[in-house]
Order: sequence, then structure tokens, then C-alpha cells
Amino acid sequence: MNTTDKPLSDIRVAAMASNNLFGMLLKVIGPIIDRILGLNKLQKIYLRENMSRLDKQVFSAKLLEQLGVQISGGDGLLQKVPKEGKCVIVCNHPYGMIEGVIIARLLTAFRTDTKIMANVGLQTFKEIEDYFIFANPLKPKAAINTSAIKKCFKHVKNDGLLVIFPAGKVSSYQADKQRITDAEWNRLAVQIANKTKAPILPVFISGTNSPLFHRMGRIYYRFRLLMLVREMLKLEEHEINLTANNLIEAKHLKSFGDIDKMNDYVRLQCYLNDKEYVKSWPESISSSSFKAIIPAVDKQLIKNEIANLPAENHLVDVKTFSVYYAYQDQAPACVKEITRLREITFRKLDEGSGESCDTDKFDATYMHLFIYDHESEGIIGAYRMGQTDILFKDGDVSKSYLSQMFDFSPEFMNRKEPCLEMGRSFIVESHQNTFYGLALLWKGIGAFVCKNPRYKIFYGTVSLSKLYDTRSVALMNNVMITSTEGVTAHTPFEGALHPEAQRYTQDEELSLKQLSALVSGVEPDQKGVPVLLKQYHKLGAKFHLMGIDTNFNQTPGLLLSVDLSKTPEKLLSLYFGNCKEAYEQYDKLAADIK
Repeated sequence: MNTTDKPLSDIRVAAMASNNLFGMLLKVIGPIIDRILGLNKLQKIYLRENMSRLDKQVFSAKLLEQLGVQISGGDGLLQKVPKEGKCVIVCNHPYGMIEGVIIARLLTAFRTDTKIMANVGLQTFKEIEDYFIFANPLKPKAAINTSAIKKCFKHVKNDGLLVIFPAGKVSSYQADKQRITDAEWNRLAVQIANKTKAPILPVFISGTNSPLFHRMGRIYYRFRLLMLVREMLKLEEHEINLTANNLIEAKHLKSFGDIDKMNDYVRLQCYLNDKEYVKSWPESISSSSFKAIIPAVDKQLIKNEIANLPAENHLVDVKTFSVYYAYQDQAPACVKEITRLREITFRKLDEGSGESCDTDKFDATYMHLFIYDHESEGIIGAYRMGQTDILFKDGDVSKSYLSQMFDFSPEFMNRKEPCLEMGRSFIVESHQNTFYGLALLWKGIGAFVCKNPRYKIFYGTVSLSKLYDTRSVALMNNVMITSTEGVTAHTPFEGALHPEAQRYTQDEELSLKQLSALVSGVEPDQKGVPVLLKQYHKLGAKFHLMGIDTNFNQTPGLLLSVDLSKTPEKLLSLYFGNCKEAYEQYDKLAADIK
């Protein structure tokens, strides 16, 4: 037979046998083993479809077609892959063989400089071996592995695209987690990314092998190897989905410190891509049913009201901006304009009431702290603040807005000393990224508290916009909350996380910076945690519970409290200014009087 007529690949056990005594035995019993392992069926497909010596892309397409594998999500994945330059892609390993072929074909068509670090078992198919850098995960000290690692580093350093399956072996039942998932990931991908400054793209591959495969693997791990080909032959009409979110840049990796924690973070981002745990928010008010926003309040009317406020209501001046506070009966036009601006701002965050302005009965009983711009003659932001010593004089907690979201025990909601309930904060869009926004509001709050030093405790919620993915909110919920007795949500938040993420957030003590990196990996626009959440965290807030605000377009809110006596000195100095010492002395003076 002419060598060009001889099939390039021979998938039979006999073809893999050496020429020693054991090899001779394998050649004799090889056909039986081929049938047991399913190699005979794979060989028949190879010969019947004339797959020998086909181009690697044609070969892999035909193999997937003959196996009947359905692939989805490829286009979405490619949108996340850089068109050029160094990049490391990491994937989970649910099947053991076919995912390497799928990823290789897809990415090579997009970037010809793609290489996949793969198990030596794929050397069986000579037609596609050019896709791969081969390693042997079953023999970590094998010379082929040292060579493979060097080749991987070199490929990425030369601006190539490298794919690694860090588990090294197929997903299986993990006794410590009591579920089927990848074993511990090798750190190679993170080490390469760190050393070459390459971004990492985690890709989740859906699905798993059959229950029989995993049962046999629990009896003896090598049974899994023996069953891999048969499992691949079971994939007819099976849809495999590929999902990726955002590239992980070096700045995100650095926030996790050492290599092991970076590796855990990258692995988690992979599993966060599992579409099974991507949930939708409860149906919001349709924008088509939104009422038209009320007309802007006359500027002169607002100026007149501000001019007539008592001098003590004037809190802070910075350049053309001033911070004031007022009650609705003192400045009805100002409060009306605040409700108009609130609705405009909240609608852009998929929040708000859908009414012509954002108002309720609490506007009449709460104090409104707001920023006024003398240059533009407009209000640019506000906070609504409830004073519990005024609201709860008769012991009626229902006068608190928070009581619409949560049930409080007397032990939880402090009724013995005056507290401030903070809510409905907003900054108009044009000032959301300037100093004259949230920071100026907090300077105003500091000035107000200095004038009213009886207030030491703040309560409030951070509204987590439904522009966030439910997974991001679930991450914030798991990481930020300290379990608290005495409070329950009327409508609990029910967002779910992948079991890998659930375990990770339970086992790891994450910083706010690390949480923000996790969230930005999920969010399409790569936003981190909300600015207001960061602000409260800096103040030393304790986060108690997540609930859904059914009166605010089904928006999730994170209940918190701040004890100003425990707030870092640096922040007290920033927001309280010269009156900080007097504020801190108030408790001592009150105790002396008693």
C-alpha cells in the first residue's frame, strides 16, 4: 500500500502497542478492548468519512458533525477574545476530550495563532495535532510536561493566544464538595498571565458526562479514562454551550495577592459564567407605562424658598454649591423639584415609581438635605433623612420608610437614642462623576450632625440597581452581609449563585476591592460595586440583610447601619471638618450632665 493511501491516524489499541511481550498481547486482544472502549466505532467513523489527512479545520468540523454535537455561544465567546496580542483562555473540563476539539476549531478560525494545551491522548488524531501543545497530567514529572510549559510561556510571550484546561483532567465527583465539578486547578495559566502581563478570559463549557461515567469513576478513577471515548460517542444531539464574560486584567488579579488566591478567583469567574444560574429580575414597570415627568419647578420660586430658610439650615458652601436642609412645609417647591429629579435619575437605573414624580407620604415627615448650584440655579442632588426621635415619639415604627421593606424587633431598631434613617439619595447625571456630588452631600450630612450631635447611628439601604446582573447582587449579598437577628425582609432577595461561587464566598474573607473585581467580571460594562456601598463601607457600616423594595420598582436594597463613634478618624475629619472634636465630646458632656 502506498504510504499516502494508508490512514494517517490509527485509533486501534493494537496501533498503540509497543513491540515488547505486553505489546504483543495487546495486539492479540486489541479488538476486544476496542469494542469495550468504543474505539472501534470511532475508527469506523474515521474510515467511513475519509477523514484521513484532512485539513485540521475540516477534520474537526467533520468529527463534530459525525458525533452530532450541537454548539452554541461561539459567536458570543469570540466577541470577548482580543483580535490580536497575548491572551490566556481558561476553561472547565466537563467531558475530557471533545471540548478541546471544539475550542480549537472555533478559536483557530478566529485567530490562526491559537494553541491549546491538551492531554497526550489527543495525539491519536494526527490530523489535528498542530492545534495542540501536549502534556501528560497523569504523570506530572514527565519530560513532556516541562517542554509543554516552556512552549506555553513562549507562545504567549510572542503575543499568541493560549488555551488551558487548568483541571488537567475531566470533571468528576468531588467528595469534599459533594458534586461533579473540576478538581483543583493548576496555577500555570495564572503564572503565565502574571509573567507575560497577558489578560485571562475564563470560558465556561456547559454539561457533563453520563451518570454511569461518574458512578464508575467513584469506584475506581481509571474507569473514567477507559470510558472517555464512549462518552464522546453519546453526544449526539447534545448541545454544548460556551459562555464568557469579561477579560480579567492584571489590576483585577493583583487585588487577590498571591498566586493561589488569583487562581481561585479565575476559576470562580469561569463558573460564574454558567447560564443555568443567570436569572432575570422580577418584571419591572414597563417604560411604556411611565407617566410623563412633571414640569421643572420655577427657579425663582426655589431661590426664594432657599433665601427664606433659617440660617441653621444652611450647612456647607463649596465654590458655587451650597448644601441646605429643609422640611416639606418649609420649602414645598424645593421638595417638589427633588421628587421630579429623583424620578428622572432613578428611571435611568431601572428604578423609580413610574409616576410623574417620585414621592410618597414620607416626604412630608422626613427632612430633605440637598445641594443647590447657584451658577445653574438648580438642585443637583439630595438625601432624605428620617429623625427617629421625631418620627417614633408615639412608638409607631410604621412611620419609618424602612418598615415597608423589613420587620424590625425592638432590639434591632434602636428606639432608646436618636437615629437617622437615610434614603432616596441621588445625584443628577451631569454631576455623578464629580466631587460636587456624593462627597458634598456627605459634607452636608457631617455639618448637620455636628449641629445635632445627638445622632450617632444611621440606618438605611443601598439600592442595588437592576442594571446589575442578579449574580452580582448575589455576590454582594453573600460577601457583605453579617448575619443579624431581629430583622426580616418582607420580600427576600432570592438570587442564586453557582455552588462553586456559593462555597467560595462562604470560605473566603473578601475585601471590598476583591468583591468589586468579582462583580466587574460579571457585568457587561465591567462596573464594580456601587459608589454608595463603597461610601458606607468606608464609614464602617454593618450590612444586615437584603430585601426587595416592592414600592420602588422591585429594587433590591441592602439594609445597613453605621455607628459614627466607630467611623475611622480620617473620614470624620473629612466630613465633619472643624466641628469633629466638639461632636466627639458630646457624649462625654451628656454623661457628665446626667
